[in-house]
Amino acid sequence: MQVLVLGAGQLARMMSLAGAPLDIKVIAYDVGSEEIIHPLTQEKIGKGLANAIEKADVISAEFEHIPHPILDECQESGKLLPSPEAIKCGGDRRMEKALLDKAKVRSAKYHVIQTKEDFTQALEQIGIPMVLKSALGGYDGKGQWRLKSHDQIESAWQEMKICIESTNDQAIVAEEFVPFNREVSLVGARAKDGTIKVYPLAENIHTEGVLSISTAIADNELQQQAETMFTAVANQLDYIGVLALEFFDLDGTLLVNEIAPRVHNSGHWTQQGAETCQFENHLRAVCGMPLGSTKLVRETSMINILGEDSLPSEVFELSGCHVHWYGKEKRAGRKMGHINVCGDYTGELQRKLANLSNLLDSSAFPAVQQWRDKASN
Repeated sequence: MQVLVLGAGQLARMMSLAGAPLDIKVIAYDVGSEEIIHPLTQEKIGKGLANAIEKADVISAEFEHIPHPILDECQESGKLLPSPEAIKCGGDRRMEKALLDKAKVRSAKYHVIQTKEDFTQALEQIGIPMVLKSALGGYDGKGQWRLKSHDQIESAWQEMKICIESTNDQAIVAEEFVPFNREVSLVGARAKDGTIKVYPLAENIHTEGVLSISTAIADNELQQQAETMFTAVANQLDYIGVLALEFFDLDGTLLVNEIAPRVHNSGHWTQQGAETCQFENHLRAVCGMPLGSTKLVRETSMINILGEDSLPSEVFELSGCHVHWYGKEKRAGRKMGHINVCGDYTGELQRKLANLSNLLDSSAFPAVQQWRDKASN
């Protein structure tokens, strides 16, 4: 079985690693250069979408911002999973909100803005403070603004107007500001026969809009809420593959913030913490195989490595510490790799995270240091 992944980044790389024991071969298509690439070696093994499609038994995607003509051509082959509609929902906040409404899943009150009149209506219906997000192209905190006071209205509109006019079919989605307690996410998989299996919830800590730490947690009430909403969204899309839902936790009530129709950064902890990692389960789902167990086998936290291409040698000596590099060229703020830290119980995981935090540069890993300070109080 050969799977073509649209996108040639770290997620395709990790799918390739997970697929090898199952004799599932993964090739990647760089949507920018139009080159077919081996996701591990980065060797160029061909060129052109038609050639890539011909090589594949199944086509999937590692990110949602894929040009629609590429999705349409892949769909015509009958090999694309999940569906182009599901992938497009993850890349367009208008479609995402409409999907959540149709699935009857809770999310923040919203209003779509394309004109100054739309903005005025959003101010009347939602009020201030509000969060403003570009419908297309925004990720990792980009393409987002927060409107905190009335004296920011005109300047905010000027920035939004530039954004709307810069891209065809662009718009702004205004959302009510949600004073949440924390952010959590649920990663799960849906098979071709409709079987759904989900992983434990993960609590997420962000730094400047980018995920820094994700930790598997046990909260039965929140888990049940998240699973119900995940099932509603996955069934509404007739989804095949791994899907992630990001939530705001408001004193024990969850609101969906975003969906990601793919393997997800907050699910990287499953490589060491779950019986079957998210990458293997995505391949199992799109290839028509039974899903693997999503059972937690050890408590695990994932720490993103942002903009750094080396770690102190002592990190590799820590028990229960697993480093995953992505083979990227160093660039400020870029996701270069991640660290999974495991413990047999909560206290051991916290101790190992504290030991790790003592080894890491606080300026490069501020969230880890903040976590250590919070845990010690």
